[in-house]
Amino acid sequence: MAWLAGLAAAEGRRSGTAAVAGVALGLLVNALLAALGLALLLETIPMLQKVLRVAGAALMLWLAFDTWRSAASNMHLPERHHSLRRAFATGMMINLLNPKSYLFFLVMVPRFLGGEPLNPVNALTLAATSAAIATTIHFAVVFAASKARAYFSHPRHLVMLRWLLALIMVGVAASFLVSDFGGAAV
Repeated sequence: MAWLAGLAAAEGRRSGTAAVAGVALGLLVNALLAALGLALLLETIPMLQKVLRVAGAALMLWLAFDTWRSAASNMHLPERHHSLRRAFATGMMINLLNPKSYLFFLVMVPRFLGGEPLNPVNALTLAATSAAIATTIHFAVVFAASKARAYFSHPRHLVMLRWLLALIMVGVAASFLVSDFGGAAV
């Protein structure tokens, strides 16, 4: 959500909205993959969890680096706008490379199914519900953050925002590398 807020504040509501659409699609794909057995594979083959966590961390570190670099290069230049396509793809990839998203369906969903196994139909139903709730919240974050765009139109404020977001993304990358499943690190 911090990334969505920062994107909307720095690049506007359209970029934030494109990212929200990518996040929503990522949530739906996660649910379908979980229903098809990826969550169970991640639980039974710990190495796959590690690979997914490292890939997710690598993506977040790349985004942090790119954000930090763009902040430094924009100190004296007009603001650089990323494409809407890139915002969408980044939002989707952040979800697809998050092992906790898949494991959520393995751990939490059975409680809502009354003992029924996770299958594509009930996974998509729950995913659509979850994605609708999350998307509503994400849109609220984007709309609220886009109101701060005038403040971040000042180059110094924008640079500070991007540096802060880069540091937050490094923190997210670190959280991907430290497993909360038993406390073991990658």
